[in-house]
Amino acid sequence: MFEKVNGKVVKVNVGQAGGVVARTGAMLFYQGDISFAPHQVPGANQMGGMGGLMGMAGRMMAGEHERTMLAQGNGEVHYGFAGLEVQVVQMQPGATLRVEASRLLANTANLQSSIVSVMSSGGGQGGRGGGIMGAIRGAATGALTGQGMFTTQLTGQGAAVLLGHGGFLELQVGGPNPVVVDPQAFVAAYGNVQTELKTAMSWRDAVGRGAGEAMQLHCVGQGVVYVQASEEKL
Repeated sequence: MFEKVNGKVVKVNVGQAGGVVARTGAMLFYQGDISFAPHQVPGANQMGGMGGLMGMAGRMMAGEHERTMLAQGNGEVHYGFAGLEVQVVQMQPGATLRVEASRLLANTANLQSSIVSVMSSGGGQGGRGGGIMGAIRGAATGALTGQGMFTTQLTGQGAAVLLGHGGFLELQVGGPNPVVVDPQAFVAAYGNVQTELKTAMSWRDAVGRGAGEAMQLHCVGQGVVYVQASEEKL
């Protein structure tokens, strides 16, 4: 499916992949008979027209969704974005990939895509409750950690391409101790991985004068966590 040309570019045979969904502006060049059309992730605008908390959550959900294009036909397309490093993830049946939309370059079109609350992805964060109120509470931590209130979830058999600064580390999750990462370096979780955001924040951290390590993401379960070699946001 996706093949790395170098650290920042991938290529894919669109016909063999059964179609490719990629963020707008990621197509570098193509050869063959390829068509491109706007693509909508299910759930991206479901609540945007409502009022109150539901409407606010809907607008935040829509903000999680990067504009995407669906490529179909026969030929080869090269993808890259903003000179960022790329990482190909091969997905097996029954596995789940959770990644912020800003860190997702492309995926095969056969994967099922949805937008979910960070409070419900992988079992939630810290067990602080799901639903719309849980999602609203997640917005506060999202603002401080650089993670969004919602995240993109991919399931099925296929492949996806991640974006990151400075290259990637693949951290195996499944040992006796959790894998603890900086939330701003966290890119994605693959497999059956549950995340819990732990904090010991003081007012100094809240105003940006703390040590910068007050919030940590604890990852447990079975799978892989992808971390970029930087705390820079995309």
